[in-house]
Amino acid sequence: MSYRREHRGSRSSLFDDGLEEGGLRASSSYPRDISEHQNDNAIDSLHDRVSFLKRLTGDIHEEAESHNRFLDQMGNNMDATRGILSGTMDRFKMVFEKKSNRRMCLLVTFFVVFFLILYYVIRVLRYMHG
Repeated sequence: MSYRREHRGSRSSLFDDGLEEGGLRASSSYPRDISEHQNDNAIDSLHDRVSFLKRLTGDIHEEAESHNRFLDQMGNNMDATRGILSGTMDRFKMVFEKKSNRRMCLLVTFFVVFFLILYYVIRVLRYMHG
């Protein structure tokens, strides 16, 4: 019989910390002889909340893993792009190192700028007459 009192006392001491769980307000004024039904309801409520928190933390973990994979993939893509740009810059350096290639680039640049200016002038003239 003393085991039953100790057991009941330990079960009611679970709720003596002033927390509100399952709609029950536990305090020092709460009666010590909580019915088994109320205890089971409170334990079921705690179990449901723990299960919900477990699912929520699992979802957070999956989301964090997904973001980590995305960031890794983005880092790999940036590295590949950096390699491509580095190769392009090396080619430009080779082109400008040779004098004949430099003259060719200047000639192409001159024609591009000339045609852009010509396009702009024609567009302005159309706007003024139209």
